[in-house]
Amino acid sequence: MKQGDAEAPRLTVIGTGYLGATHAICMAVLGFEVLGVDTDPDKIARLASGEVPIFEPGLPELLTKALDSGRLRFTASYAEAGKFGDVHFLCVGTPQLPDSDAADLSYVDAAVRSLAPHLRRRALVVGKSTVPVGTAQRLTGVLQELAPAGTDAELAWNPEFLREGYAVDDTMRPNRLVFGVASDWADERLRAAFKPVLDIGTPVIRTDLATAELVKVAANSFLATKISYINAMAEVCEAVGADIKDLADSLALDDRIGGKFLRPGLGFGGGCLPKDIRAFAHRAEEIGVGQAVSFLREVDDINRRRRARTVDLVREVLGGTVAGKRIAAWGAAFKPNSDDIRDAPALDVAHTLHGLGGDVRVHDPAALGNARRAFPELRYGDSAFDVAEDADVIVLLTEWSVFREVEPEALAEVVRHKRIVDGRHALDAAHWRSAGWEYRALGRS
Repeated sequence: MKQGDAEAPRLTVIGTGYLGATHAICMAVLGFEVLGVDTDPDKIARLASGEVPIFEPGLPELLTKALDSGRLRFTASYAEAGKFGDVHFLCVGTPQLPDSDAADLSYVDAAVRSLAPHLRRRALVVGKSTVPVGTAQRLTGVLQELAPAGTDAELAWNPEFLREGYAVDDTMRPNRLVFGVASDWADERLRAAFKPVLDIGTPVIRTDLATAELVKVAANSFLATKISYINAMAEVCEAVGADIKDLADSLALDDRIGGKFLRPGLGFGGGCLPKDIRAFAHRAEEIGVGQAVSFLREVDDINRRRRARTVDLVREVLGGTVAGKRIAAWGAAFKPNSDDIRDAPALDVAHTLHGLGGDVRVHDPAALGNARRAFPELRYGDSAFDVAEDADVIVLLTEWSVFREVEPEALAEVVRHKRIVDGRHALDAAHWRSAGWEYRALGRS
């Protein structure tokens, strides 16, 4: 692949989890020579054999295409990565620390310290992981101290904005790119590394390292706030007998507000929003501006309350007690089109109902394997109808289309009682009620 008269940069992607695997595969399909790097030999072997270890629509087919092209390889060798790459993308995880709201930066630090000693010529290291502001400045010092190339090894930050279930499109056709750079050369290298994406008109924001770090956590904090706001309004609606769906629909028609992320229900989960807003609030306190984002603590608290309120609603529907009742839990993943169960509200609710003595049976189209490993004490079924057999109540916890498409008349043939709790406001309440079902959802009478 050439760009004008110059060769395109060769790329390495360090960390082949959800973000890294997606980035490596998509960049190879776009025409770059890519080397994926990971310390997990099993993950490397699976990817090299054409197996995607995560659920992401469209990614398995692209992996096959990338491998067949010969432009994508995988290795566990940082020495090979240093020799091969011109631009090195850091895509390792930054989970929440145990017993703290802070981000665990050990994987990012380890990646930089492992790669740097093998950078003997001019190269750009690009962070994509979500990190606390100030991390890039600190890592620049580590990188240039350890790299034989010294200050010829530069660091930039290019935050990712992937949505699980839409990661391929978000990588190849993003709505924006943010380049946090410290030099014109770094900006030029990033533009070369994203040329096919820029050629389709993708907007670019060139900024400093600190701003680039803040963009991702600021975006996630805004989305989390919007979700928790409408769920706070649902609590008010419950208190006065109002209808949260009609309220949300009315707000959505105001073009200053819009309808995205304004759906009330069980709240957010996954590996990004919960830990990112907690880490952001923690970092803000460290640098003396905690009061400015103190509202994020309440955003988090509102979100956590939705799970408890859903359990309360199920208990109410069951006449005040969960013990001994058969409960069909539809959903395990934190969102549809994903097998990710990290901080999944669905499994949190199912596990709580089980702890209260309920006979809980769970089905999810993609996340059953992960759910079984994390919650072996729960029971699982092969379909929505399988887990619904003789159920005293159905609880929709993840809004997969397969659940939304179930016909209430057909489901009535297998359940013990026609009761459904819609934890995601995903069903047509009038349709279910007209079929004789007791339909309940948070914030609705």
